[in-house]
Amino acid sequence: MKNLAGLMKQASQMQARMEEVQRKLESLTVEGVSGAGLVKVTLTGKGEMKAIVIDPKLADPSEMEMLQDLIVAAFSDARIKAEAATSEEMRAVTGGLDLPPGLKLPF
Repeated sequence: MKNLAGLMKQASQMQARMEEVQRKLESLTVEGVSGAGLVKVTLTGKGEMKAIVIDPKLADPSEMEMLQDLIVAAFSDARIKAEAATSEEMRAVTGGLDLPPGLKLPF
C-alpha cells in the first residue's frame, strides 16, 4: 500500500509540473524565418501564430506566389522550433523518459 501511495504522490507532483510547463509554453515565443529574413513568423510554444513580418520589397504583385510560399516556409520553421522546445520541456518534466509520440499529458 505504501508503494501505491508513493506512486499517487509522484503522479500528483508530475501533474503539477505538467501544468507549470503548459503555462510556460503559453508564454514562450519562437520565430521562424525564410527567404534570408524577408519573411518572419512568430508562434507561441503551443503553435499559435502571433505575428507575420514581411519585408516591404516583397509586396510587388508579381511576387505574391513567392511571398505565399515564403510565409508557409517561415510558419513551418517556427512550428518545428516550437515542437522542439515543447519536447525539451516535456523531457525535463518526465526525467528524460521518452513517451510515445502523440501521447498528451496530463491524461
